Amino acid sequence: MIRNKIILLLLLAVMAVPSFAQKDQFNPVYTGVTSLSIAPDARAGALGDVGVATEPDANSQYWNPAKYPFNIARAGVSMSYTPWLRQLVSDIDLVNLAGFYRIGDYSAISSSLTYFSLGEVFVENEMTIKPYEMAFDIAYSRMLSETFSAAIALRYIFSDLQYDYTEDMSPGHAFAADIALYYNKYLFAGNRECLLGLGLNMSNIGTKISYDGGATNEFIPTNLRLGASFLIPLNEYNTLSISADVNKLMVPTKPSYSQFLEENGYEQGDNSYYSEYQSWVESTGYNDISPITGIFKSFADAPGGFVEELREIYAGVGVEYCYNQQFFVRGGYHYEDAYKGNRKYFTVGAGFRMSVFSLDAAYLISTAQSNPLDQTLRFSLSFDMDGLKDLFRR
Repeated sequence: MIRNKIILLLLLAVMAVPSFAQKDQFNPVYTGVTSLSIAPDARAGALGDVGVATEPDANSQYWNPAKYPFNIARAGVSMSYTPWLRQLVSDIDLVNLAGFYRIGDYSAISSSLTYFSLGEVFVENEMTIKPYEMAFDIAYSRMLSETFSAAIALRYIFSDLQYDYTEDMSPGHAFAADIALYYNKYLFAGNRECLLGLGLNMSNIGTKISYDGGATNEFIPTNLRLGASFLIPLNEYNTLSISADVNKLMVPTKPSYSQFLEENGYEQGDNSYYSEYQSWVESTGYNDISPITGIFKSFADAPGGFVEELREIYAGVGVEYCYNQQFFVRGGYHYEDAYKGNRKYFTVGAGFRMSVFSLDAAYLISTAQSNPLDQTLRFSLSFDMDGLKDLFRR
C-alpha cells in the first residue's frame, strides 16, 4: 500500500536504521508527522541540532520562542530550505518561514509555517500524487524579569499522505501547544563578562493524528528539550560560544516485535508474523493511550527498563566562533543510541551577517553506516526589519 511506503520514507527521514541491529534490540519511539522533528534552520543545523538556549535569532520559534523578548532587533523574518534525503530521492524538501515582532520592551509575538513535501509518488492506474505535511503556529512570549522569560505557542498540523479516500481514509489533522522557558544572565569568568543561557521547551503537546476517521491514531512527536549555552568574549572582536541540548520524546514506547514473539512462543528473529504483530499491538491497548497519559508513561515504560529509558535520550553539542558579529564558523555533533534510531553525525557550517540580512549554511556528515541523512544541506536567509527600515530611509 502506498501509504505504508510513504510512512517508511518518513521514518527514514528521522532515523538511520543500523544494519546490525536485530529485531529484539532495535526499538525506536514511533510517531506520526515525523517532519515536526526535523531541525529547519541552518544555524542550529550546523551546531549539531542545538538551539533551545543559544542566543535569540529569527528562527527561535522552533527551538524556544521564549527567547524572542531578548532579541536585539525589533522584528525579523527568516526563510530556510533543506533538500531532504538526497542520498535516496531527489524531490523531498523542507521549507520553513519564521518571523517575530517585539511588543514594547517585554514581550513578543512570533509565528512560523513549515511545509514538508515528499515529491511525486506514482501509484496505481498511472496516477501521480504529491503527499505533504504542513504545520502553522503562533506564539506569545514575555519577559518575567530581566533575566527570565516564558512563552506559549499554539500549532495546527496537517498531514496528507493518502491516495485513496474511498475507504474512510482522509488527511490527518492535529492541534498542539508548546510551553517554553528561557533564562540568560551575564556573569564573570575570570576577567571576562560571559553570557549564560538556559532553556526548556516542551513542544507538540496535543492531540493524536488519524488518517482513517479515528479508527486508529498515532502520537505526534511530543518532545522535551533542555539545554544550556555559554558565550565567552575572547577580545573586542572575537567570541566563542558552547551549547548543548538533550531531548526526550514524551511518547510511550510501542511494544516491540521481540515482545510479541516471546509472548506468543515464536522463535526470535522470525520476520513472518508482522500482520499478527499489528493486531497484537492493538490488543495491548497501546493505541488507546491518551496523549497526556502517554507523556507520563513515556518516562517509565521502555521494555528494557531504566537502561532503555536512558537510550531514548538523544543529545547534541555545538560550538560557534564569531568575528565582529559578522562572520560565523560553526561545528557540532548529534548523538542518538544505535537501537533508538542511530542518528550520529557531525555538522559544520558558516554564516555571514550584515545590518539588513544574514545568510547561513550547514552540512551534515554521518558517522553511522548507511545513514540516508549523510551530506544533508541546510540554508537560511534572515532579514532584520529594523535594518531594512534604515536602508530605505537612506
